[in-house]
Amino acid sequence: MNENQKKVWVTGASSGIGKAVAEKFAKENWKVAISARRVELLNEIAKNENIFAYPMDVTDQSRTEETFKKILKDFGKLDLCIFSSGTYERKSEKGLNVDNVKKVIEVNFLGIVGCVKAVQEYFQNKKSGHISIVSSPVGYRGLPKSSGYTASKASLNNFTQGIYFDFKKFNVRVTLISPGFIKTALTDKNDFKMPFLKDTNYAAEKIYDGLVNKKSFEIIFPPQIAFIYKIFQILPNKVYNYLINKFVNR
Repeated sequence: MNENQKKVWVTGASSGIGKAVAEKFAKENWKVAISARRVELLNEIAKNENIFAYPMDVTDQSRTEETFKKILKDFGKLDLCIFSSGTYERKSEKGLNVDNVKKVIEVNFLGIVGCVKAVQEYFQNKKSGHISIVSSPVGYRGLPKSSGYTASKASLNNFTQGIYFDFKKFNVRVTLISPGFIKTALTDKNDFKMPFLKDTNYAAEKIYDGLVNKKSFEIIFPPQIAFIYKIFQILPNKVYNYLINKFVNR
């Protein structure tokens, strides 16, 4: 085993952004542990010599902790975690569906919290390392027909901001990743035109560059989406509500 080789754990890695990110890091000669529920897809991706499959469901906390311990035993160390597990059901989001909201919060928010909890002690004792969390720009302000998804991402944004301070005193870096519209199986369910749509390879390049070559707390892309949502953050409620009602909620 190459002890100098950097090592990363990517969740939500069976498809979409997680898969593309895992393959990008492997291409850059990182040793990559990938996790998701779909075993067959993980095994296919793990045909890459730098990628190793560790199936799990992020909603199962005990399994998450067991998986992390197994990765640590096999890899010897971890330098970076990229927690990108998520779910989205467009049809269920159109109305206020309590069961859907619970499911989305359980995966998108509580599942990520569980992943962070699993690695917390390791990184704090190590006094180095990097935890990154994939959220979404929609977590900044509420949107119509998205009762569960935007709420889960808003929770995730605030959680990530909070643990930034908790981990900083242990010299552990925390990064929030906020991709705009990326063409994946999840966004393919959308029945509206997605502005500035990019592919997963674009997302992987941006994430790799932001995590490895830059030091900012947030990685948000593409730049057009970053600009729009930064404006949304500072708009008064009256102005924001008017714009969304006029242009989105039709």
